[in-house]
Amino acid sequence: MMTRVEIDPEWSGQLDAGLKELALPLRDAQCELLLGYLGLLKKWNRAFNLTAVRDPGVMVRRQLLDSLSIVPWVDCGPVLDVGTGAGLPGIPLAIASPGLNFSLLDSNGKKTRFVKQAAGELGLSNVEVIRSRVEEFDRPGHYARITSRAFANLADMVSLTGHLLARDGRWLAMKGADRDTERRDLPDGIEVSSVALQVPGEPGQRHLAVLSRER
Repeated sequence: MMTRVEIDPEWSGQLDAGLKELALPLRDAQCELLLGYLGLLKKWNRAFNLTAVRDPGVMVRRQLLDSLSIVPWVDCGPVLDVGTGAGLPGIPLAIASPGLNFSLLDSNGKKTRFVKQAAGELGLSNVEVIRSRVEEFDRPGHYARITSRAFANLADMVSLTGHLLARDGRWLAMKGADRDTERRDLPDGIEVSSVALQVPGEPGQRHLAVLSRER
């Protein structure tokens, strides 16, 4: 059972409105888990500096809705969230997609301790937390989807995680801007498309780079 955490009274309304704008219907229990995660993040952030976003009015859209905006592309698993940091986008995605298994990987011990604690308190049985450098993580061809939110440029992401992606898998890299320079640096044999993401309440547009190996 999740310990009692501080939930900002405005969060619930912001989350409900954002989910409607994303056309993402979640059960009440899932919304409670999302808000519980945000409460844990706010609590631990005071001591461990897990994320630069501290304004309660910004946290729902920047931490939850931003992560949830890629749910339609996280359509099969298992899923690896590389460079997960404080569990973003992995924890919100795991809550939204309880039928998929998620591995959340980061080399920072402080952050993986928080993510493991949060997953345990929230009862997320579909989440495993791994502390490792990605190039040292050995699970060849295991993952159908590999997500990242602020991990590396596209070429480095492909290079560092290529051994982990299934033959027909896809990389899903969340980006603040659609940069042609990143695409040009990709190795031969990689297909890439860019999807515009409109995160509710966020003034700027986000992009999702969807990458796969050429068939």
